[in-house]
Amino acid sequence: MAIAYPSELHRLSAEAIVGHFRGEPDVDAVLQVGSCARGKAEPSSCLDIAVLVRPEVLATERSALERRWEDYHRAEPIFREGAKLARYGFAEVEFIDGVFLPGEHDYTSGPDGFELEIGNYLAHSVPLLEQSDYLSRLKTQWLPYYDDRLRARRLDLVRRCGLNNIDHVPYFTGRGLYFQAFNRLYDAGREFLQALFISRRTYPIAYDKWVCEQLVDILGLPGVYEELAHLYEIGQFESSEMVGKADRLLGLYERYVDRATC
Repeated sequence: MAIAYPSELHRLSAEAIVGHFRGEPDVDAVLQVGSCARGKAEPSSCLDIAVLVRPEVLATERSALERRWEDYHRAEPIFREGAKLARYGFAEVEFIDGVFLPGEHDYTSGPDGFELEIGNYLAHSVPLLEQSDYLSRLKTQWLPYYDDRLRARRLDLVRRCGLNNIDHVPYFTGRGLYFQAFNRLYDAGREFLQALFISRRTYPIAYDKWVCEQLVDILGLPGVYEELAHLYEIGQFESSEMVGKADRLLGLYERYVDRATC
């Protein structure tokens, strides 16, 4: 799949990264991830790259791989040119082992990154280099979605945590703890997105950015985006307004993430 990079510098930098890792016996694949992989990047966007290394190898070779990459990155002029364009870093290389496990997710933690990792590294990435069958085996394991038993457990957990956060909004508002009430409303909104994607067996990109793209283009739910976006339009912060927002978010859960989908 050809990538429409936002600049020639992005394209040449990606080729330089692939050239560095090509022939590295410990590297299984090089993946273009992030906005560049989805054709959404701008000239100032970071070039996000994931380097896939089997877990037993990365456990012992990570330091050496990172050192060789940092030496190359420091010495290669094209990356210095890129740094002039990107405000927060240009060529970002991350080493991953392809082991995806549910993270900590309780009533106050907010969403974990389990589905996000699979989504960004496998479902929404573009392979730039494959030197073994490890990537294809991971895709067979995790795509198009993980198994129904795990999905049912995940959906039930995320839904319960989201509803618990909603339930706390009027409690904290009543105590005048408006920032905590907003935090609970915000986490419940992110957990709604997490549950929405799980219920539809689709991997997300993020819960705090690209929300319009995900709801409209990926899930085909433009009405949900409109409702969710308006939940964060608060006219008077120190008021009971957030209680009404929590009720509306509860309605979204009931319509789109009902127990019947668990």
